[in-house]
Amino acid sequence: MKPATKLAATVRLHRTSKHTTNLPSWKRIQAIFIARNREFYRDSAGLIWNILMPVMMIVAFAFIFGSGSQTLLKVGLLDDGATPISSTAGRGIDDFLSIETIQFVPITEQAPGVAKVARHQLDLLLDTRASSSALVRYWVNPESANGSIAERLLLGAIASAPAATGASPSALPARIKATETPLRETASGEALSYADWAVPGVLAMNLMFSSLWGVGWVVVRYRKNGVLRRLKATPLTPLEFLIAQILSRLIVVLASSLVVYTGAMLLLDFPMRGSYLALILIYVAGALNMISLGLIIAARLRTEELADGLLNLISWPMLLLAGVWFSMEGTSAAAQTLSYLMPLTYLVESARAVMIDGANLMAIAPQLALLLAMAAILITIAARLFRWE
Repeated sequence: MKPATKLAATVRLHRTSKHTTNLPSWKRIQAIFIARNREFYRDSAGLIWNILMPVMMIVAFAFIFGSGSQTLLKVGLLDDGATPISSTAGRGIDDFLSIETIQFVPITEQAPGVAKVARHQLDLLLDTRASSSALVRYWVNPESANGSIAERLLLGAIASAPAATGASPSALPARIKATETPLRETASGEALSYADWAVPGVLAMNLMFSSLWGVGWVVVRYRKNGVLRRLKATPLTPLEFLIAQILSRLIVVLASSLVVYTGAMLLLDFPMRGSYLALILIYVAGALNMISLGLIIAARLRTEELADGLLNLISWPMLLLAGVWFSMEGTSAAAQTLSYLMPLTYLVESARAVMIDGANLMAIAPQLALLLAMAAILITIAARLFRWE
């Protein structure tokens, strides 16, 4: 018996009158749920690929980027945006900011910036806020070699400011008088490797691809092979079919993510400092968004080729702009704005906040609520657009 005939026959076992109630029948949903899960785990090649591919990617990137930190210095600028940096910091800071071999990253909040210095994600954090104290204030990790270089460059630029301008120390702004020593603060912590930073994004990427293609491509194949036409002749409603697909794929992606997480943990021993409950919930919310996007793509398409193209069209921009492989800090304002229109961005940022920063459920509650709201909207759109044929 063909899979399409089996699926329709399974639903007919739970046949009831269509006019009995308008509520979804959980027996029919369960029948489709079980049939779809059996179809997935019987495809051993696809199952193995879903598990091994993300683990191999993490190991490969850990090997490529594991030789040490980049030679380019990365300095954070703690700025409140109230006053331009040049007007508050003077010539010495301007000379430091003009060094082309340093990447300057704007930081809006002090605590996250100091944490990045402690984890060696920033070589130095410079306070350029107009409301700060008269002295130049900065944070550096005493265990960071790059931090020591950045600190020497900063102090050298400040010390040479009077000679460069020909002005006396008294003519300079109070914050950078050569006779004053800048206020130095330290932030110690264990270095964060690229592999440790990338793991939450790779888990999210695996979840995205598995969710999009696991429902989007499969539902289109059902329509092309006549499975949906046979299901239309059963008491199964479109809403019941979609609920079954969502639940089935949700279980599959969470189970495969757990296997990938465990394997990566054994291989790389990456940090997990936050709440496991928060991590699970944020991945559930992210999976619901990706599954819903896949259902929207598959709502009316009839060919796998068109579905594959559209799924690539929405997945690759998310992959590039959501911060999976590289940080969006320092990118253009347009790119950052576009990234926050994508659910994958909130998933990746929240997962990193939990795993790296030790965030609890309350800390990621706004992102979690936003993802759930986006999922509800996308599921509603998918239900409205869906057609059997």
